[in-house]
Amino acid sequence: MAFASFLGRVLFASVFILSAYQQFNEYGVDGGPAAKALRPKIDNLVYRVQSQVGVQLPEIDVKFVVAGAIALKGLGGLLFIFGSSFGAFLLLLHQLIATPVQYDFYNYDSEDKEFTQLFVKFTQNMALFGALLFFIGMKNSIPRRQPKKKVPKTKTY
Repeated sequence: MAFASFLGRVLFASVFILSAYQQFNEYGVDGGPAAKALRPKIDNLVYRVQSQVGVQLPEIDVKFVVAGAIALKGLGGLLFIFGSSFGAFLLLLHQLIATPVQYDFYNYDSEDKEFTQLFVKFTQNMALFGALLFFIGMKNSIPRRQPKKKVPKTKTY
């Protein structure tokens, strides 16, 4: 059973680790294709927050956002493989921040082709988010093994 659990964690974390590896290899000096794809989405998010909430946001350098995502996915995935709850929390943090920004289906009409594609990817990422919550919940619900205290033998004379 322990091997099956380990294999499951390896397969689950491979999604994040391989994505981080690919983004790291394409990073370059400007953040790579991930930064180019994320720039309009970040600009749209900043515009929405400033216009609807009225809060002025500072300038966001997208290459640092991509670097942070690479770090969260890479480190979180490696720690998750070894059963660390901290690794699961790092992956949760990445999912919580990246999913609504990257898969912004809410900015499109429901008849648009992009809406359907983004909505499917959004729901898939929410499923990954749920699996991480399940892992953390199960990890915390299993009681830790307590070493049994040895009862000293009574001496008989």
